[in-house]
Amino acid sequence: MLERLKAWARTIKTDVIALYIAVKDTRTPLLAKLIAVSVVGYALSPIDLIPDFIPVVGYLDDLLIVPLGIVLAVRLIPPELMSEFRTLAKQHEQLPASRTGAIVVIGIWVVGATVFGWWLFNRFAG
Repeated sequence: MLERLKAWARTIKTDVIALYIAVKDTRTPLLAKLIAVSVVGYALSPIDLIPDFIPVVGYLDDLLIVPLGIVLAVRLIPPELMSEFRTLAKQHEQLPASRTGAIVVIGIWVVGATVFGWWLFNRFAG
């Protein structure tokens, strides 16, 4: 069972890298690109929807949202393209650094936190 789990984890890692490559390819459908960007951004984001320090539930989002998002994005990409992207992904040992991607993810979280803080302030201060 441990070997199957390790193989599954390697497949997920390869698919995340393949989705990163797919986002840059013009042949990838727009909906697949949007879902892939969301999933990869969430997977690489240091902030979770449910904080990991909450017992059991904190890890459920990582164990459910990311794999389900990957499966959905992969299914939206034509199989021959996905096969090509997986081949390219296996040639890379890790994702290339992307400052633009990091800035976008950080910006989204800052805007979200600001909106949430504004909502809390108006809700409880007024």
